[in-house]
Amino acid sequence: MPKKTITAFIDLFYPPFRKLMPIQTFRYAACGGANLVLDNALYYISYKYILKGQILHLGFYAFEPSIGPILMAFCVTFPVGFLLSKYVVWTQSNIRGHVQLFRYFLLVLFCLLLNYVFIKLFVNGLGLYPPLAKIITTVFVVIFSYLSQKYFTFRVKQQVVDN
Repeated sequence: MPKKTITAFIDLFYPPFRKLMPIQTFRYAACGGANLVLDNALYYISYKYILKGQILHLGFYAFEPSIGPILMAFCVTFPVGFLLSKYVVWTQSNIRGHVQLFRYFLLVLFCLLLNYVFIKLFVNGLGLYPPLAKIITTVFVVIFSYLSQKYFTFRVKQQVVDN
């Protein structure tokens, strides 16, 4: 689906949110939300129908049944998330594509680490109920991810003008 079609479709739903947030933030929420739904669907399909609850053996390492589907879903949602971010959300960025991709990869890895650390802290340290810990963690990670993408991964570099 071309980027103009995706952008136009997302923008159809923007008017009720116009007073609440800028269009770029809305597009980020829409693309991120869609990628999250895709991730959860792929996780479920991978766990239930592809791996059938079994260990994922890669030859050099074996992933337990609950972790293997994360890797499988990641193989799809990482490129989808990057492409949506690059071509729908952060279209004004003038940083080279390979730099954006590398920065996006680092950001995704750091967000995975943040998820792990916050959930461990909230569940083991503060005794929160795991689903509540996941919701709170998601709020923090989404805010961090948005700001990191806006000001680091897909920022707009100031152009140097020679006199």
